[in-house]
Amino acid sequence: MCIYVAGHTGMVGSAILRALKHAGTDDVITATRQELDLTDQPAVRAFLRRHRPDTVILAAARVGGIMANESFPASFIRDNLTITTNVIDAAHQAGVQHLLNLGSSCIYPRDASQPIMEEALLTGPLEPSNAPYAVAKIAGITLCESYNRQYGTDYRSLMPCNLYGPGDNFHPDNSHVLPGLIRRFHEAAQAGFDYVVIWGSGTPRREFLHVDDLAEAARFVLDFDKVSFTAQTPPMCSHINVGTGHDISIINLAHIIADIVGFRGRIVCDRTKPDGTDRKLLDSSRLTRLGWSPKIALRDGIVATYDWYRTEIENGATLRAS
Repeated sequence: MCIYVAGHTGMVGSAILRALKHAGTDDVITATRQELDLTDQPAVRAFLRRHRPDTVILAAARVGGIMANESFPASFIRDNLTITTNVIDAAHQAGVQHLLNLGSSCIYPRDASQPIMEEALLTGPLEPSNAPYAVAKIAGITLCESYNRQYGTDYRSLMPCNLYGPGDNFHPDNSHVLPGLIRRFHEAAQAGFDYVVIWGSGTPRREFLHVDDLAEAARFVLDFDKVSFTAQTPPMCSHINVGTGHDISIINLAHIIADIVGFRGRIVCDRTKPDGTDRKLLDSSRLTRLGWSPKIALRDGIVATYDWYRTEIENGATLRAS
């Protein structure tokens, strides 16, 4: 089977490449941003018609934390809508029957009942701070569903909780919370600061999944037969949740990271900054019933991610951190 991984240089895409390699999949197609601009519709169509893969994995996206989403809402919805539409439609045009679309738990309503089941989609207002990004991801799910209904394709969507791991974005302003805290506490420990400021009240709860666990889930979902997979998804839906089933408050996450990094000062919550959604815990029972489960404990995953971060810093990498 020939597989095209869109977004292979990002955290998710690179993890999927590792998982495919570990599984012995050798026929994998990739293209850097310089080789293929996924916002260029004719270029994407020509690329997929030329290579005609059996399967497409759509892991490419413009991503970021609360500040990035609030600062660049137009860019987030424009770029993600364009990339998603181009890749999914070009896959169909090239005769690709199998596609896996990687989404996000931000698709669900801000006040959805916890843990969040797949059926909660479109049942209430989104979290305003990342609504443009969420709308683009919802469009991706709907595109997959619509192509399946009209053309009989097998396009699936996987909705992970908050991801972290090697290859993450450690930018001081535009990163997600976990890598942002790793960088902040690392720099504070190195400089001998007395305290570190974290955004918001620290009370919101989040669920975190190591990206290598997600990659194994993606490979697992791709390999599952259509009848069994469809039986585990809601009627007329193509998406399924993936998470650990456990969440943690941001303040407790901060204390774990501070301990791992070796920071011994105070942690100060800046309540003038937004918290985002109060809680976001996915119900991943459908996927676990199929036989998948995460393997990497949160603390172990953070330790490994911090080791990777330090190694990259020592080797002079920028880590998208400046």
